[in-house]
Amino acid sequence: MDFQPTEFDDFVRSRTPALLRSAYLLTGDQHLAEDLVQSALARTHRAWHRVGRSGNFEAYTRKTMYHLQVSWWRRRRLAESMPGDLPEPRGAAPDHAQQTNLRLTLHDALSKLTARQRAVLVLRFFEDRSEAEAADVLGVTIGTVKSQTAKALAKLRVVAPDLADPIVPEVDPCSLEEVLR
Repeated sequence: MDFQPTEFDDFVRSRTPALLRSAYLLTGDQHLAEDLVQSALARTHRAWHRVGRSGNFEAYTRKTMYHLQVSWWRRRRLAESMPGDLPEPRGAAPDHAQQTNLRLTLHDALSKLTARQRAVLVLRFFEDRSEAEAADVLGVTIGTVKSQTAKALAKLRVVAPDLADPIVPEVDPCSLEEVLR
């Protein structure tokens, strides 16, 4: 498959918003998410010829994002604070105040998780991947994915019990995509 500059441009234009959403969930910060996507896209561009044989550019880019995030969290051992603002939804929400409150609660709760716990939750619940797939993407064992998922969910139940409140309409407590759209 010959490299066409417009192919990569089209890919970047069409898939960047989805990649940014995933990166934001991984990092908890809009600026770090943009850096993560930019780094992953730069690596995808360098591997475009090689990836072109399989044609799955988005899968390559996402896997690159997850690997970069893992290497970033392994290098950083200091506690992080996530002061970034949560992006506003594109469409009008039925109850703006309630959706905003839910979004802020979720953002605050996710910021209290470790980077590894956020990555596991994003892969398992936002990307809807199996434990084995998440372990493969992150380069860890299935046991690590299971333990980090359990720890993250337990922590979320403690720091944000209202996320599991059945009064919240039409939002599954585990559906991060609905809240962050």
